[in-house]
Amino acid sequence: MSAAPPALAPDLVAGLRRLKLAAMRQLAPELLATAKTQRWAPEELLRTLIEAEITARDASNARTRAKAAAFPVVKTLDEFDRAASSINPATLDYLASLEWITAKENLCLVGPAGTGKSHLLVALGVAAVQAGHRVRYFTAAELVETLYRALADNSVGRVIDTLLRNDLIICDEVGFAPLDDTGAQLLFRFIAAAYERRALGIASHWPFESWGRFLPEHTTAVSLLDRLLHHANVVVTDGDSFRMKQARAGTGTAAHAKARR
Repeated sequence: MSAAPPALAPDLVAGLRRLKLAAMRQLAPELLATAKTQRWAPEELLRTLIEAEITARDASNARTRAKAAAFPVVKTLDEFDRAASSINPATLDYLASLEWITAKENLCLVGPAGTGKSHLLVALGVAAVQAGHRVRYFTAAELVETLYRALADNSVGRVIDTLLRNDLIICDEVGFAPLDDTGAQLLFRFIAAAYERRALGIASHWPFESWGRFLPEHTTAVSLLDRLLHHANVVVTDGDSFRMKQARAGTGTAAHAKARR
């Protein structure tokens, strides 16, 4: 059993703590001992310490971004069933590249329930977080409720500006419930503010020509779609529901829970 490396001098610990170099402070004793026994060049020791600090900070920042994104669940692109999806592989490759986020393009996923829209949106959001982007997830109901609350103190503009600090804003389940006039106007105001400034990821089971069914004013629907679709990657999904397939095959969550009993 090897002896523990000697502790750092108190002044070094204090200095590293003051500079908020937590990873360096933790690893320095062991690395200093290794550097001494293996006769590292000073540059090698310094490089190793710096790389360790950068890696630790990147991981910490990624955790912070993931928490701020408020994903309902964590899904990954590796888990997305490309073979079962109706989406063109080349389209999936482009979306996975995340170039559309940098280009401030929108992604609009439209198709029946259970065809992978929410999974893909969340997976792309998770990938964006890991790539260093700031992401925020909402259902349409949550987004409109957030804007509704801001009406109380006349802070809608400030709330929208805060949301647009993110590189990607995801709005899932658009059209799941109808909106009143105020809700529709708030949603339009948000999409108009994001237009050509930030990337939006939208999912809806309604085809665009039917959005008037949950947006009370035809003019609002047309104006909203005009801005949403101008710089958009429109992806139409189809096929049977993945969840229904799992249920019929006995491979869903309930089936696994039953099998464990």
